Amino acid sequence: MSAVQPPALILAAGRGERMRPLSDVCPKPLLHVRGKPLIEWHLEALAAAGVTQVVINTAWLEEQFPAALGDGARWGLSIRYSTEGRDHGGALETAGGIAKALPWLAGKDSDPFWVVSGDMFLPGFAFPAAEAARFAVSRKLAHLWLVANAPHHPQGDFGIDAASGLATTRGLRRTWAGVGLFRAEMFAGIPPGTRLALRPRLDAALAAARLGAQAWNGGWADVGSAERLAALNAGV
Repeated sequence: MSAVQPPALILAAGRGERMRPLSDVCPKPLLHVRGKPLIEWHLEALAAAGVTQVVINTAWLEEQFPAALGDGARWGLSIRYSTEGRDHGGALETAGGIAKALPWLAGKDSDPFWVVSGDMFLPGFAFPAAEAARFAVSRKLAHLWLVANAPHHPQGDFGIDAASGLATTRGLRRTWAGVGLFRAEMFAGIPPGTRLALRPRLDAALAAARLGAQAWNGGWADVGSAERLAALNAGV
């Protein structure tokens, strides 16, 4: 592969309240979807795309992740664990989790990296190296893949301006699929250990015309509840 892939962060620190009682004893990303832990779908796709460096942020039952996944060698990956539970007493939310992991993802503000939610099912998403290369030379702070709105999120998150390839608040809104490219600059100034949501940073990038977006029309599911997990495993 000609393009060098940036590292990736898999967000896996959440408690998974809506997945209880299953998540009382197993972190949501380690629950099985169609024969293997949900997070393994991401690891396999990242490895196939040429990504070699992966960070997984953890908090709830975080000791289960290295026990299940090891150092990533079986996929040809190098996995590091950003332990929010051990270091800070709990999950730091999305922007806070990214900020804590940033030293393993980027050396300077302009460096890009992939982010994918550990509780999203994205069969067929290929983490395209060409998109990462285009993003790296752009002025965007983030680039999101958006899907058709699910029944539990009918209002969506952002629209897509076809002419510019930027996210917009106008027109048809779609839902963020939980996967995107980000630049370290977006998280500059967040002290490690800060609990901080991502949406305000996305809105700031949107306002500055630095938030890219494109549609993803492949397979996708937000594995947010025991009912959705059961439906996936039943092939619904």
